[in-house]
Amino acid sequence: MEGTNNEEEALLSFKRSGASPEYVHINDLSRGTISFDDFDGAIIPGGFSAGDYVRGGAIFAARLMDSSREGLRRFIEEEKPLIGVCNGFQVLAETGMLPDLDGDWKKTVTLTFNRSNRFECRFTYMKRVGSNKIFSEKFEEGRPYQVPVAHAEGRVVIKDEENNLPRMIENDQILFKYTNKDGTSDEYPWNPNGSVQSIASITNTAGNVIGLMPHPERVYYGYQMIGTERDNEYGTGKIFYDSLVNYMSRIITAK
Repeated sequence: MEGTNNEEEALLSFKRSGASPEYVHINDLSRGTISFDDFDGAIIPGGFSAGDYVRGGAIFAARLMDSSREGLRRFIEEEKPLIGVCNGFQVLAETGMLPDLDGDWKKTVTLTFNRSNRFECRFTYMKRVGSNKIFSEKFEEGRPYQVPVAHAEGRVVIKDEENNLPRMIENDQILFKYTNKDGTSDEYPWNPNGSVQSIASITNTAGNVIGLMPHPERVYYGYQMIGTERDNEYGTGKIFYDSLVNYMSRIITAK
């Protein structure tokens, strides 16, 4: 999609973790030359699809629904992972696939302008707070993991928050929250956008559709991190993509 970036970093991360990824353009889906049925997992990478006109991810979401609505339903019902990173998170929220509280893809969450009213591009930390079938094995609950962020519209806003936020919490749909290095604070600048409850990542009720604002594909190796984390051979990205590839392998084995 025009303006999308980070697709190369995402593809290389999948490959380094043992998968056999392919680039798929939205036009390939529109023409019917390829479909979601052909894959065991999918990621919508970060960027500024269609220049973020209207709203971040809105145009990409409309084109995705027009070309692949039924294919996406089959894909998700088969418990395959569908990940949206940054702009991809915006796309999944615009389609209604996140958080999809009632199974009708009704839009409930919006990713809107950061409270700082500026583009936030730097490192922060996130910690896993939800029990998720894809990421719980390799991400220690409550441990801060360093991640980069780069967005102007990353603040999670929930429609009818008084009713829907408790439902999301009860359904275990909040996966990662922003935090500082020692896990004691989620105030700005650690929460870079002002998301309610410092939400960095949410899932659908089944846990296989996931939106994440930080960019794990940018920190696959330790040298891509900052501070003492640079001393490690690998970064947060390897944990993230290893988790995805391991989950997809289990799906394939179970077929």
